[in-house]
Amino acid sequence: MTSPAQHHDAHGRAEVVIDLAALRHNVATLKAAVGDALMMTVVKADGYGHGMVEAARAAREGGADWLGVAVLEEALALRAAGDTGPILTWLAVPGEDYRPAIEAGVDVTAYTVAELDEIATAARELGVRARVQLKVDTGLSRGGSAEPLWGGLVEAAATAEESGAVRVTGIWSHFACSDEPEHPANKLQEDAFREACAVAELAGLEPEVRHLANSAGALLRPSSRFDLVRCGIASYGLTPAPDVVTSAELGLVPAMTVRGRLALVKRIAAGSGVSYGHTYITPRDTSIGVVPMGYGDGVPRHASSTAEVQVAGRRRPVRGRVCMDQLVVDLGDDDVVTGEEVVLFGTGADGEPTAQHWAEWCGTISYEIVTRLGAQEPAQASARMRRVHVDGDAKGGDE
Repeated sequence: MTSPAQHHDAHGRAEVVIDLAALRHNVATLKAAVGDALMMTVVKADGYGHGMVEAARAAREGGADWLGVAVLEEALALRAAGDTGPILTWLAVPGEDYRPAIEAGVDVTAYTVAELDEIATAARELGVRARVQLKVDTGLSRGGSAEPLWGGLVEAAATAEESGAVRVTGIWSHFACSDEPEHPANKLQEDAFREACAVAELAGLEPEVRHLANSAGALLRPSSRFDLVRCGIASYGLTPAPDVVTSAELGLVPAMTVRGRLALVKRIAAGSGVSYGHTYITPRDTSIGVVPMGYGDGVPRHASSTAEVQVAGRRRPVRGRVCMDQLVVDLGDDDVVTGEEVVLFGTGADGEPTAQHWAEWCGTISYEIVTRLGAQEPAQASARMRRVHVDGDAKGGDE
């Protein structure tokens, strides 16, 4: 058994380890899988908790043609970090200042004529042509132009293009049910998207790219790839359709490992209540380990008495309620000592749980698990979990 001192040398109390080699491998694997379509790697929300700038660099090295982010500030942060390639951003509210993004050559998205007008006005003030993509709602009922308003938006875009204020670089939409390949909404949305593209063409628009497919669409519905695909969760090594295919079957390697060290190991008697509310009572004498991570660090409280972690080469169940700063695991009668390594989840290559396992235990999706656990800014002195970027061997496991 590795000594606690050795573990202390290896890493600290609690940390999120991001393998950039795995990320590069995943992007390259996805790019090879989608044929001639261009690859957009989505790095919004701090790269799904993996670190936006670091994830973006690894994605570019893996072959990403585009980067995708939600808000303008994310795009500008990528530019400030030195990224000069195509970037698309898509979420804004009335009154946003588009000028910095337009100056930086970022593609911005318009859902409405009013939004397009704001973009065009900003471009005219700068004396440059804004790069604009138009989004149509084909059935997700979220962002994008509603179908009855689409014709008016493309006509307004054509007029703004003729005036020199904008260049319409893309037409796009987003799937609602692509993780369910047989869902009838997929064909309906693809048909609606083709029709929307035809309306744009009739208005005289000639976009550089048309794109509909997210990770699941890109991998499971080849007809939806068009000119470009947008891969988010799959880029980080997690399956976008866990009920259909595993990460390993897709050739993807989870890039995030969350690990720490046991703060305390102690023996407790049968009949002992564990953690708040005594929702778990020990049926026998056992050893418990205190893990210095809790919901304040992004560990879902739904993991209470449902999830497992790996300690000393074995899966160990979480017992009782997850607390703000810590959680308790059952070590049974094994000889485990304070300071032993704990892996909440990783690649699965060594038998540890994966983020997908945690998603299933907590009744959520892997997107939420990694984004929550990786959410703390490591540069802050108050950060409770250190985020570490490494360049490993991209070794995958089973899910």
